[in-house]
Amino acid sequence: MSTLPTSTPGLRQTLALAREILPLMAAICIAGAGNGLLTTVVSLHLGSGRFGATAVQMILSGFPAGFLVGCLVARSIVVRLGHERTFRSLALLTALAGFGFALGEQPMLWFGLRLLNGLSMAILFIVAESWINLYAGTRNRGTLFSLYMLMTALSVLLGQLMVRLAEPQGLALFVLAASVGVCGVLLSKFGLHAWPTLPQPRPALPSPPEGARENFGLWRLACLVPVTVIAAFQAGMTNLNVFAMTPLYGEQIGLPTSTVIGLTTAFSIGGLLAQPPIGWLSDKFDRRLLLVLNSGFAALLCGLITLLGKGPAPLLFVLFFAYGAMTLTIYPLAIAYGNARVESRFMVLVSGRLLLLYAIGGVVAPLLSTDLMMRLGPRILFIFLGGAAFCVMVAACFNLLRSPGPAPGGESTPALDMGE
Repeated sequence: MSTLPTSTPGLRQTLALAREILPLMAAICIAGAGNGLLTTVVSLHLGSGRFGATAVQMILSGFPAGFLVGCLVARSIVVRLGHERTFRSLALLTALAGFGFALGEQPMLWFGLRLLNGLSMAILFIVAESWINLYAGTRNRGTLFSLYMLMTALSVLLGQLMVRLAEPQGLALFVLAASVGVCGVLLSKFGLHAWPTLPQPRPALPSPPEGARENFGLWRLACLVPVTVIAAFQAGMTNLNVFAMTPLYGEQIGLPTSTVIGLTTAFSIGGLLAQPPIGWLSDKFDRRLLLVLNSGFAALLCGLITLLGKGPAPLLFVLFFAYGAMTLTIYPLAIAYGNARVESRFMVLVSGRLLLLYAIGGVVAPLLSTDLMMRLGPRILFIFLGGAAFCVMVAACFNLLRSPGPAPGGESTPALDMGE
């Protein structure tokens, strides 16, 4: 596990570290905003009726397929190019894909571009998350990771807002999305003289055998930090499912369209505003305990949403706001806890494995929830999501009980950090 220049940084040092990486965070936010705009514009074009049903399904499958491939190949690319060059290369590739969509509306072209887009974004996320976890230390990992999550949430919001700048069915938004992405690359190149230097790994402990040193599979990760593995899968299920399935849920129980839009907006804003305080708390208290509380409240809120699904709109907005605040902070808490117990040489690989689980959860959950809603009715959606949060709570309790006495932030002994 990497260490910071100072072993017990206070608030002043944490703020200094945050200022150092803020330009990088801004570059991530801008590149993500361009991708968010591009994704929205592609969806609008696909819904215009100019593509057949088969073509729409094929194009939509391109992004998750590329994302899964990106999770598998990211480590080898980062090993060859390093974090900095990988980030700039893939961010530029993502941006240039926007210009590709403007070349014409051929289904195979758009499928290939979405495949490339998904691959690039997966690698960008892995680069950013593994780099931040390497850069962070025991007592500020949660704060810095919450800043990263805040920037990614802002990028989604900015991407949505930019849709209003031009005609949605024209080509201008494709060019705008690509241009915004290029601006993110330029900022990372010229706004940063150099990426802040990563600390050197701790050399004192003996190296494990060669095979163990080069491999860190999901089973080994699940044995070490089961809550992180389960939370990554749950986050993919929930974070994508709520936005995709709430409109269908609202329509089936008879909610007005304006209310449904307000619910997803309240959910998003709740998660956005909760990131900084939860990140700060995670550096002061045991992250496992916070995971128990967050996931437990998320499951409870799902139960209340199920019972009060057709209640007054203001009450539903409050419930979705609180649910977003609880469930959208599970992933950064779990990632911060898991990476604190993994050696630095494994962090890129572990980030890829966890994002792979996130992607699989995002692909599998809509299929399962749609089938359950058809068989058992729309209210089963939030029972399903609440059950996923409950599983995270059980895993967090297991981690909490089997290894008592952690330092602040939920870290443990060096032997466990090494995966032993």
